[in-house]
Amino acid sequence: MIRLVLYSQDFKLLPLLTSALKPLFSLKLESAKEQVRQATARGDAEVLVLDFDRNYSSFEQQIAFLSEIADSQVPIVVMSDDLRRSTTTEFLQRGAYDCIGKPPSLPEFKVVVRRAYEHALLEKELAEMRRAEASRHCDQLIGTSGRSQVVYDLVRRVASLSATVLITGESGTGKELVAHAIHNLGNRSKQPFVPVSCGAIPESLIEAELFGHEKGAFTGTTGARAGYLEQAGEGTLFLDEIGELSPNTQVKLLRVLQEKEFCRLGSGKRIPLNARILLATHQNLQRMVEAGTFRQDLFFRVNVMQIHVPPLRERTEDIPALARHFLRKYSKEYDKPVNDIRPDAMELLVAYPWAGNVRELENLIQGAVILTDGDAI
Repeated sequence: MIRLVLYSQDFKLLPLLTSALKPLFSLKLESAKEQVRQATARGDAEVLVLDFDRNYSSFEQQIAFLSEIADSQVPIVVMSDDLRRSTTTEFLQRGAYDCIGKPPSLPEFKVVVRRAYEHALLEKELAEMRRAEASRHCDQLIGTSGRSQVVYDLVRRVASLSATVLITGESGTGKELVAHAIHNLGNRSKQPFVPVSCGAIPESLIEAELFGHEKGAFTGTTGARAGYLEQAGEGTLFLDEIGELSPNTQVKLLRVLQEKEFCRLGSGKRIPLNARILLATHQNLQRMVEAGTFRQDLFFRVNVMQIHVPPLRERTEDIPALARHFLRKYSKEYDKPVNDIRPDAMELLVAYPWAGNVRELENLIQGAVILTDGDAI
């Protein structure tokens, strides 16, 4: 039974529509706007029908209420005694799914309401599929918490764009996995994904590693080498911990991002930048800019779109799913029949603050699988 809420000042409509709509629809009439707001907030309405009769409200008042209530994500059908082309167009542009005349034709009313309901169901299913597809590539961001879903949604939104994305979050939260998800979900998924840890490369080598070099470019080179920018091709270059870059390297990275080209060390030949650049840091770049350790112009360039990966302590409802995911992973890897986590053990996991975030949880479950002799941790 599809739940309808009818906003109307015409109380004659209720018995007329109720008898005609049974048994496929249930109908509740609300005559006050606040009651309609509350009904949509509670989830009482699967379809909202707005009776916009000129005897009770002006067109301007109708448009204002429609625009407000359209944000509820409930499909809206407008019933009006004034369905000129201009008014109908305005209703549809302001968020109505469809419009019908008043008094309504009951067969048409049933068809339009059912279509609105089915359209909303399809939209929800598509949204769920997109979220599931995004989360499928974020193994260590498994979970249904609101914070995780925000990350999945942003991953989906930016995946097929060429915009630079800055991924922020504490160490161990899974920033590289978010970068992998963006790459895998986008139109570059069949191209290389090249991860680079900026903090792990000595300052004396970082430029040669990024830009490549020609033979004899500096002491010790025995041949030409393509750098990471070139190796990424038309795929994705992921620069992790960009807060570790020296001021000199920051200048050169800024130039690459601005000009979309670079040169190997020891060569004046310009090579176009075809790769998409994703960057990550556990540091607060804004504070580094204020302290003078990170260039402001580079910060503005890389902070086009930011995805913040929340720490595990802020999404504790995801811990059981994550723990079981790692349990399955390491039980299979070590060929041990450990297939459960006891309730008291799970309570301890959820209560623990996890300074090392998801990485710490994974390491703990891995060790527990190794040490467990029975079938449960």
